[in-house]
Amino acid sequence: MFEQKVEAFLNHHSLSLYGKKVVVGVSGGPDSLGLLYFLWRKREQWDLTITAAHVDHMFRGEQSYQEAIFVKEFCEELNVNYEWVQINVEEYMKSSGKSVQVGARECRYQFFSDMMGKYQADYLILGHHGDDQIETMLMRMTRGSTGKARAGIAFKRTFQSGEIIRPFLAVNKQEIEDYCKEHQLDPRRDPSNEKPYYSRNRFRLEVVPFLKKENPAVHEQFQRMSEELYQDESFLEELTAERMNTVIESRNEAELTINIEKFLAMPMPLQRRGIQLILNYLYKVRPSSLAAIHIDLIIDLIKNPHPSGNLDFPEGLHILRSYQKCHFQFEQKEITPYLFELERPEVIKLPNGNTFTFKYVEGKEENTGLNTMLLNPQNIVFPIIVRTRKKGDRIQPKGMSGTKKIKDIFIEQKIPLSSRAEWPIITDGNGTILWIPELKKSKDEASEEALDHYLLLTYHKQ
Repeated sequence: MFEQKVEAFLNHHSLSLYGKKVVVGVSGGPDSLGLLYFLWRKREQWDLTITAAHVDHMFRGEQSYQEAIFVKEFCEELNVNYEWVQINVEEYMKSSGKSVQVGARECRYQFFSDMMGKYQADYLILGHHGDDQIETMLMRMTRGSTGKARAGIAFKRTFQSGEIIRPFLAVNKQEIEDYCKEHQLDPRRDPSNEKPYYSRNRFRLEVVPFLKKENPAVHEQFQRMSEELYQDESFLEELTAERMNTVIESRNEAELTINIEKFLAMPMPLQRRGIQLILNYLYKVRPSSLAAIHIDLIIDLIKNPHPSGNLDFPEGLHILRSYQKCHFQFEQKEITPYLFELERPEVIKLPNGNTFTFKYVEGKEENTGLNTMLLNPQNIVFPIIVRTRKKGDRIQPKGMSGTKKIKDIFIEQKIPLSSRAEWPIITDGNGTILWIPELKKSKDEASEEALDHYLLLTYHKQ
């Protein structure tokens, strides 16, 4: 019954996995272990090529390491290809200023992206389930989210060169637990999931059980509502984009101007989504502090009978009303290009206050994700150069056969325009780009070689 329910959900979305290459995110918990086992049982029928991908965030020391070994041994029993990585997320949090959950998510998804590229996979498959959907939608509505954010977890979205899908949104947590028990799986459990420190856990432990008492199939109702919201929002966004083309008078990456008279001629649902489109366009990465109330403030400013007014938003976005024009623009700061050449171990301080370290190390234990880069010194043309970006810069990312524009990477990673001009680019003496700290490593990373000494490059944010 469980497997038929998941298959029916895939069919409902007209998605076939036949003949596909997939990467499966596997933590070792019931959801991901059940997902991997489900796909493994379908591998011959669907002609699936499966790679299991596991990330040890190193939060729980030996316990999390043993979970990685458990997943490895489980994959060996199933004869499933297995890839895993240890990432010191605490170090990443310190250097990036990100929270625990955001930092762990970014590190995890970067590894998944690397694996998608390495295996030229069609899909990244994750084990989010119906109860996760309830929690997410309730949390976002409580925070005041708008648009598609209120629809919760998407069943499918674009990722790397393929897509992310979540087949288990059709089932709830208990159904997955029962499936694991039926097939004698012995998943590992993260004790932090049961502690009410995080808001998600409070929804999981207190709110969701109440809803299930009212309706044991409540996850199905939330999933239906999620899909309807996505469909409705997609339709309204298309209408909004079409109308906004007649409203926007000028724009570039840092500023945008609209005609107020034409804007107010739009229906209110399109006005709200029009402001949403403007903020998404300018911010690239929406500050977490932005919510529906901010859209209301902008609309109030535009509707105000007084011909002038202004608002100051996070990260230097200024909104200025002047008669029949409304201007959205970021405060511009002058960035002076820099270039440092390093021939030997050294620590340099960049103009933005961040530091870059070059040293030699034994072994790979210091490699901590996208904030470090290990190189084979024998393969590098010195000096190592740390500089700001140049027009036309391209990198050959690790796991890819072709090159990619640095500009496109900034856009995909949603790096604010104000941050791009001072972002460090690391090259060798020939100008070959080796690394974009926090974003991409090149094919030159020494990931396979067994060397006595490595060249370790480290980027620290203040």
